[in-house]
Parts: sequence; C-alpha cells; structure tokens
Amino acid sequence: MKKSRAALMGLLSATLAFPLGAVSQPAHAASSTSFTLNAAVLDGGQQVTSITLETTRYRINPKGLSVNTFQVRAKGTNPFAELGSAVLGTYDQYRTVTGVSLNSDGDVVIELLSGPDAPAASTLGYAYAADAATKMAGRNVQLDLEYTLTQRQPLRAAGRPLTFSSFTQGAVVDPEVDDYSTGTSDSGLNYRLFIPREAKKSNRRPLIVWLHGAGEGGWSAAQDSALPLLGNRGALGFSTPKAQRIFGGAYVVAPQATDFWMNDPAMGYSAKLKSLLDELVAQYPVDADRIYVVGASNGGYQTLALETRYPKYFAAAVPICPPLKLGDTDLVPDAQLLAARRTPTWIVQAKNDPVVPFESNGQHASDVIGNAHLTAYPDVVWDGTTYNGHWSWIYVAHNDPQLPNGKHLFQWMARQHR
Repeated sequence: MKKSRAALMGLLSATLAFPLGAVSQPAHAASSTSFTLNAAVLDGGQQVTSITLETTRYRINPKGLSVNTFQVRAKGTNPFAELGSAVLGTYDQYRTVTGVSLNSDGDVVIELLSGPDAPAASTLGYAYAADAATKMAGRNVQLDLEYTLTQRQPLRAAGRPLTFSSFTQGAVVDPEVDDYSTGTSDSGLNYRLFIPREAKKSNRRPLIVWLHGAGEGGWSAAQDSALPLLGNRGALGFSTPKAQRIFGGAYVVAPQATDFWMNDPAMGYSAKLKSLLDELVAQYPVDADRIYVVGASNGGYQTLALETRYPKYFAAAVPICPPLKLGDTDLVPDAQLLAARRTPTWIVQAKNDPVVPFESNGQHASDVIGNAHLTAYPDVVWDGTTYNGHWSWIYVAHNDPQLPNGKHLFQWMARQHR
C-alpha cells in the first residue's frame, strides 16, 4: 500500500459525549489506543469496510457494545496538488456504523456501511481532467485517508467503564491485496505478483496475466502498481481460494502500464510484457505451457495485441470489452486479428457497453477470429446492482461466463495447454 495511506499516523482527538447520569461509577480513562482501517476490494473498487481498535489488553465486555458506541468521520483527500480540483470522489463526512463487536483477540471491531452506494467508503478518487503538465486523464488515485473516532458511550472493561482520550490511526489492511508482492521487471514495468501457497520448485504452476483498464494505469507523478488490484476484482478474482482450486494453484501477475496499454506502438508494451513473463518463467516454477492472458478494456486491447504478436506463447486469451478502433484508427486491424485463431480465445462483453461499442469491437473480433468463444451479456448486473455496461469484467472476476455445455470460464482456461 502507498505509504501516505498505509502509514498515516496522526493523533486524532476523541470526543466523549455521555448523557448526564449515564455512568454510575467513575470511568477509567485510558490514554489512547490505535486502530487499523480494514479494506476490501468490491466490484466497484476498494472500500474501508470496518475499523479494528487495539483493545486486547483492556478485557472489554462485549455486552456493552452497540452501534451508538462510536461515531466515525472519514476524510478522503486528493494527494496530488498538481491535479487541483479535477478529482472526483473526495469527501469529508460521517460513515454509517452498522455494528460493533469484539473479535477473538479481544479487539473492538466497528463495522461500516459498504457497497455500491455507501458514501465516503472508497479509498479511491478519480482524476478526470487532461492536463499537458501531468499527462494525466481518466485515472484512479489513492486518496489520503484520515479517520476521526468519537467515543459516545463508555466501554466496559474489567467491570469498570472505560473511555479513551485519543485514537491513533494506523495502516490500511486488505489481506487479498497484501497477498501480492511488489516487483519491477528488467523492462521497467511495475507489477504485483501473487504466489500460490502450493508452489514448489518440483511442481510447475500456471501463470495468469491480468491487464488492467485505463483507469488503473500509471502517470507522470505516480506509478502506483497497487491500482490494478484496487480498481476492481479483475486480478483478485483469480487469486481467491476457489479460483486457485480450479487452477491447481496459479501465479497471478498484474503489471501496470506507465500510461495506457493502447499506446503500445509508441511504448513497446507488448515486448515489455513478453520480457516480464519470460523473467517470471525463469525465476519461478511456472509451467510455460499454461500461461493465460486476461485483460479488460484498455487491457482487452493489449490482450489481443499480445496473442496476435506472440500466437504460440499463450495457452489461452480472454479479451474483455476489447477496443479495436479508436475513432478512425484500427488499433487491431483484421489482418492482425486473424493470428488469434492460433490461440484459444474467449471474448466477453456487454451489448449495452457505452464506452466500447459491442458490434464494432467484441462482436467484430469474434467474427474475424472465427473460432473464438463469445459471451455477450445484455448489460452488467451483479448481486442486484446494475453497473456501467462497460464493466463486463465483473462477470469474469466471478467466473460467470459459460459455454452451452455449462463449462465456466475458469474451468475452460485451466484445461487449455499450449
């Protein structure tokens, strides 16, 4: 995690708001305690879902806890002064507390409202303005987070009321994201890598390559390799325990473009990615006959670019809502697309995609390649929530696409060998 977020250590004052007469015996005042922000990557990106107070040593009685015990205010600010006000999603407001409980370690856990419509929950903002100085447009940025806790009722500890005079904010903790290590390839690409727990030198494992969309790319002031993991569940979908069982334990690598994958002709991303994968094959017990490339939107373009440039390299390719055209420019000409016939390919896109028109992109790619599978959804709806029609990667992250015979995408991928 980025240091300015993960290690933000500011002493935040605790305001005590007890009704008169509510405390029948003198309250024990502890000087301070620390807390962590617990985060999770949801389908719409990473959010802070709960807070853990370090209270083990106080022997808290859980019966005294309620949703009214604490008030939580969250402030998410843009850390890049050069972007000015051109960042959507900053906030300074109260979070909704949905529950307060004690975990098995004796720490108090404050559950917070999270989900698609939860206010002030996201760890990300979105920079929307193009600026010649920063060369930056359409990017997620990690917000600087500042949480203020207000204790409104005393806790019960060892038979006595307990109040805290202050709280100290600690790290942002996301176990799924934290399972990925950080690296930089010889070709200069930053990446995050998941290493399967079953990996052994004597047993080679498949490698899944996740290529992010435009919003998770780097830019002049920030090459933030965490963004390909934080923006959506594309990469994380392949490192869940369920997915890992399907693949028999797989490496998952999420490299980051220094600008946009669609700038491949100028930046040489295809060659740089091939070099990165060769490095991983040499460094880890990767089965070179089971390398799978999956990419969404901007990464969907790069998926097609890779499989057509190196048609004998990949065991399978999954382009999601892949842009083939940019205005009047053919990003992946039909003559180049024909090379994808040599790689098992499964295209996924929603027909109502407002960013990459389905007929001239996903459907056209399927028609030209000829032997590719195509899953065309009418829209993007998951768990009762309707998302932007461009976000068809949500279906892939949940292994939803399936063939007429009922075989799902991950199972199909796992059976493909070069």
